[in-house]
This record gives sequence, C-alpha cells and structure tokens, in this order.
Amino acid sequence: MKIVSVVGARPQFVKLAPIHKAAVAAGVEHVIVHTGQHYDPMLSDVFFEDLGIGTPDVHLGVGSGSHGVQTGAMLAALDAVFDEHRPDWVLVYGDTNSTVAAALSAVKLHIPVAHLEAGLRSFNRAMPEEHNRVMTDHAADVLLAPTQVAVEHLSTEGLAARTVLVGDVMTDVLFEVRDQVGDTRSVLLEELNLEPGGYYVATIHRAENTDDPARLAEVVAGLAGLAKPVILLAHPRLVAKAASHGIALTQGALIAHAPLAYPELIAAALSSAGVVTDSGGLQKEAFLLGVPCTTVRTETEWVETVELGWNVLANTAAEIAAGVTRPIPAPADAAPYGDGHAADRVVQALFAWQR
Repeated sequence: MKIVSVVGARPQFVKLAPIHKAAVAAGVEHVIVHTGQHYDPMLSDVFFEDLGIGTPDVHLGVGSGSHGVQTGAMLAALDAVFDEHRPDWVLVYGDTNSTVAAALSAVKLHIPVAHLEAGLRSFNRAMPEEHNRVMTDHAADVLLAPTQVAVEHLSTEGLAARTVLVGDVMTDVLFEVRDQVGDTRSVLLEELNLEPGGYYVATIHRAENTDDPARLAEVVAGLAGLAKPVILLAHPRLVAKAASHGIALTQGALIAHAPLAYPELIAAALSSAGVVTDSGGLQKEAFLLGVPCTTVRTETEWVETVELGWNVLANTAAEIAAGVTRPIPAPADAAPYGDGHAADRVVQALFAWQR
C-alpha cells in the first residue's frame, strides 16, 4: 500500500510523526508532501527533525498569501504530485488550506482520500478552518474520527457509513515526547530567569484575534495585565500584524519570544502555571499534560477539555485574567482522546478500506 500524506502547518507535522512511524512499521510506502503553508524554519523544518520524520519527499514551497491564492497554488502543484505518485490513499490532516486543497485535488483525480481528525466542528462559519474541515469531510472516502463527539457530528451529517473511530494521533506523539522530555528543564527557565510554575505560556495566531487592531489590543492587554510573566511564542504572522497595528508584543507581563521546537514547547508547558492560546492543538496538549488552559475564542472543537474543567473560553481582558487565575481543576480520569495508539488504527483502517 502507498500513502501520500499532505501537510503544511505545525499541528499537522505533529500528527504526521506517529502516522509515519506506524506506516513504516506496517511496510507501507509513505510519501510526505509539505506544501510550505508554514515556511518559517521554527514552524516547519525543525519539527521534521525533532519528531524524527525525516526530510519531506516533496516540498511545494507555496508560502503565504490570501486563502484563495494559497489554496489555488497548492491545487495547481498537487495535481502533478498525485499524478506522478498515484497512491492508494491521499491522507489529509486537520483543517488548513493544505487539507482542503489536497482533498479537492485527489478526488478530481479519482484517488481515495482519508481525512485524519474528521468530524470536528466549531459551528462558527466565520472561521476558515470550519469550512475547510466540513468540505474535506464531505469529499473524503474515509473519515478518521478522533473522538466519539466527532463520530456523532459525522453521523448527523449523514456520513456514518464511512466513519471510523481511531482516537487522536496527537495523543500518540504527545505521550512519547512527554516521556522523552521527562524532568528536563525548559529552556525558558534559564533564558528568561523564570521559576517552574512562575509563568504562563501563550500562543495567539488566529485571524479573528490578530487582524482587527482593536481585537488584538484587547488580547494583548489581557495578557500584559497578568500577575506572572506571560511568554508569548509569537508566530511570524502575529509579529507582522502587531507591527502593522502599532501594538507592542512585549509590554507589562507579556514577553514576546520566538516559537519553540515541539519538545521544548512541551517542556515549557509542563513547567508553566498555565497555557493561554487560540490553538486547537495546544488546548488539547495542555489537557493531556494536566496543565490548565484558557482559550481565547468564543468556541472550541475540543469540547471535552471544557466539560472536564481543564479549559475555559475567554474573550475579554477580564475573562482572560479570570481564566488563568481560576483554581486548578480536579484531575480527570476520562480519556476522550484515546490511549496513544491511534496511528496504528489509522493504518489498519486504510488497509481495511483499500480498494
């Protein structure tokens, strides 16, 4: 069996790692295509190195651009890649422009598509990611759902017949990296003279939080006003937006810092007092690590993190402050994201569904 995986952004690189390991172990020919959607080395190349994936077989180098320009460029390039490799499966991940472009290209070429992390819904149609994931689910041949809630969403949309509950591959890699990191001290402690439990880790990157100057100013004010240092791991897009808005990302308690390699991010989160983010991946990682999370959004796809008390939604400066200073929640015995063996189930499902 031959699988072509298409990835383009940091969360997808993390999900790719256990899939690649499981595919190789099962004797699958696994071709990795990097669209170049995230082109900064700290958000791209270093992840392949740190997660033991190796160099991508194909790098499209698409780079930044509007949604239409970026997706169109990917479509044009992917047609030729799929036509050359003619895989048994095109495997797409999550909800980015890379995801929907690869799905559309593959179905037009009559190549079966499997969608990893299928069935997630925010029910916020203002989010580009929501359109990407819904369109991909309805185009794909097999829907690899991470949770029972995702399975139920797909069933509601009439897609139950091609849905498989596999668990969350992010859990696989997170548990592995967590064990590797162990008691290793975060690089932030020495670099910024911090103490364990004496700071927060923050990431903000979504358009709804960065593109409007007033909105970004509100989020920055909320973080800058906290009582402990807030280390903002600033994506290049955030840095550019803040500069264009005239908003300083280092002010008050807020300290802007370059993004961290994935193992370093996990170490930083583990020794922090909490996480503040608008990232879907980091919300879930915080939950799995037992670190309180405050999510700067009006909704989340990972509803289990909220229901179990380890995540709260916040949108004003006051709500952010209330979220990060809330009491530490009770330990959660539930394991809604699987047992750390989702990647093996993904490969098994693709064998079972192979035409």
